[in-house]
Amino acid sequence: MEKNINNGEVSANEKKNSSVNLTTDGKEEKVSGKLSIYEYEQKYTKRQNVRGAKLLLKLICAVIGLFLFACLFFVSKSVYDMNEYAGYATGGVCVILYIVLFIVPMVKILKSPYFIVNVNAKTAGAAKKHNRKVRREIADKIIDLTAKVDGVGWYNSKTVGELAIAVKAGSDEGIMNALTSLYTGSVKKSAKDMIFKSSMKSAMYSALSQTSKVDAALVVFLNLQLVKDIVFLYGFRPSDAKLVKIFGRVFQNSLIAYGLGGLKIGNSIVKTMGDAVRGIPLLGSAISAIVDSSVQGLTNGVLTAVMGYQTIRYLSQEYKLQQILDGVELVETEEEIEETCQKIEKELKSGKKPQAA
Repeated sequence: MEKNINNGEVSANEKKNSSVNLTTDGKEEKVSGKLSIYEYEQKYTKRQNVRGAKLLLKLICAVIGLFLFACLFFVSKSVYDMNEYAGYATGGVCVILYIVLFIVPMVKILKSPYFIVNVNAKTAGAAKKHNRKVRREIADKIIDLTAKVDGVGWYNSKTVGELAIAVKAGSDEGIMNALTSLYTGSVKKSAKDMIFKSSMKSAMYSALSQTSKVDAALVVFLNLQLVKDIVFLYGFRPSDAKLVKIFGRVFQNSLIAYGLGGLKIGNSIVKTMGDAVRGIPLLGSAISAIVDSSVQGLTNGVLTAVMGYQTIRYLSQEYKLQQILDGVELVETEEEIEETCQKIEKELKSGKKPQAA
């Protein structure tokens, strides 16, 4: 059986005799021989402060939450200034939206499992066990979802059947091969569909909204919803360090949306259209509104699409890295070290002299 790098298919024989390396630009190259943990560490492990990444992740989540709260608060206040009762009603709706569309997606994303791929010789063994467990959890979820939800259409039914057989047989290699086939096929296609639909929503809602604060809130809601849906589709989330970048992109998109909402883009374009348009105030304002909304909608839609593709790129990279790590040869294991220590202790207690090498 041959290995198709584009489709992510790995044969059993090649897994033993060769490995796949990720280059700095994200492409793959085939290398003869089996990687040792030290080679993996040199190629793929980066210096990373795990606690610092977790702290930064909490910080960026808090910043997004505060920014979103401020946007919703000022929207409610502006309505309250016009009508007291309408303001209270708007405030109540904003609280519900904040819980359902921000807190719930954020919690679901953060509680999703993730692969450990940034390892060294000391942590590789535990990481491989953890990743094996995560793959089983993903497989069980996909099988269960396909069986219970009619017409979900996210996963190729034939491949899910192969996945179920591998789970029943307890074959880690079969599970990985089936997941690889799903991620490079039906899952990737489903993720692209999600990105397109979410980007269109972001573009249309922004075009309808003429308030910068509403635009910013909509971008946060739709972007987080998209990340949550993609994570649910794949069955795992990116690592903490990658999530910081994704949530940073969400916050950046919301700030851009807020800035666009405060700019009179259309008016500046209308000024360049000559005396004929400027002489017709109603026509001028109408063109201004159309241009403003179309530019804001297009920008927010494109930014949402970029954020979605960034998410699936990180997920694909970390899945491939854990796949490589699974085939890495551990030069020494904790069991071997423990066995050697026990042997030394036994020899010392017996009082025997060590034999010459």
